[in-house]
Amino acid sequence: MNKILKIASVSIVALTSAASIAQAAEWRGWAIHPEDYPNTVAMQSFADQVAEVTEGRIAPTVYANGILGSQPDAIEQVRSGALAWANFNMGPMGEIVPATNVLSLPFIFRDVEQMHHAMDGDVGQQFSDALSEAGIVALSWFDSGSRSFYNTKKPIHTPADVEGLKFRVMNNDLYVQMVDQLGGNATPMAYGEVYQSLQTGVIDGAENNYPSYESSNHYEVAKYYSITNHLILPECLCVAESVWEGVSDEDKAAVKEAAMEAAQLQRQLWAEREAKSLEVVEAAGSMVNEVEDPAAFQAAMEPIYANFISAHPDLESLIKDIQATE
Repeated sequence: MNKILKIASVSIVALTSAASIAQAAEWRGWAIHPEDYPNTVAMQSFADQVAEVTEGRIAPTVYANGILGSQPDAIEQVRSGALAWANFNMGPMGEIVPATNVLSLPFIFRDVEQMHHAMDGDVGQQFSDALSEAGIVALSWFDSGSRSFYNTKKPIHTPADVEGLKFRVMNNDLYVQMVDQLGGNATPMAYGEVYQSLQTGVIDGAENNYPSYESSNHYEVAKYYSITNHLILPECLCVAESVWEGVSDEDKAAVKEAAMEAAQLQRQLWAEREAKSLEVVEAAGSMVNEVEDPAAFQAAMEPIYANFISAHPDLESLIKDIQATE
């Protein structure tokens, strides 16, 4: 009898273990950057920590290099629950979550530090609430640096230096308006087409941060990089609302903590990567300059703000909240 009971006990333990494994949630995660990029490294750290602290109940996996699709595709997959989590830039999010267009207003943040303070506080919660209505839960906020102009022709010191130049921008009407207000010609274009377009003269320049300018090799064909810091776009570490609803309160707290730690790691790695990228492009002969009068660029954006608030009066308070953040 004891032998039979022992066998039955072992069987029950085995079945319980198998059921536990079967119930483990496999979280497929989308990342656009390569494995060694700050964002992807931070995502992998998040995945490892979540798997550990939930004792395997949640098993996140990172799929890098955009192999699961473009960002617009991935956004829709997260909204539907086909993907469990992702790292999204807020620039292309505006078509789905209009409130996030506020983050694409030129010079909305004074600097990167202010952006961190805003997104880690009440302002970030307001954006989280807006994303949640679209089926996306923002767990924490990553850095993507500040974006500036670079071109093949000359350094930019004043808005007048932009006049007549053709600049590639991301596919968002606010970025088109930004270049137009400076007297340039904006050309929305896929990122992968920029190098050849710079090389052949289809465009004269583009705008981005140091790591992207360097890693894309754009510095090889556009050596003038002028620091305007006109866009400081946060990114979210996000999870599908439908997936999040199935997570226990205990595991939610653990996942949220892991996400906050991943954000701190990403920001540290990003700052290091920016410094390294700047060294690389300067050593290669890029001419890096700060604009002489940032206020002149900011003043040129006033019509964009006026038009935006006129079209979205409900978002004016959010703009003011950002501007009031210390």
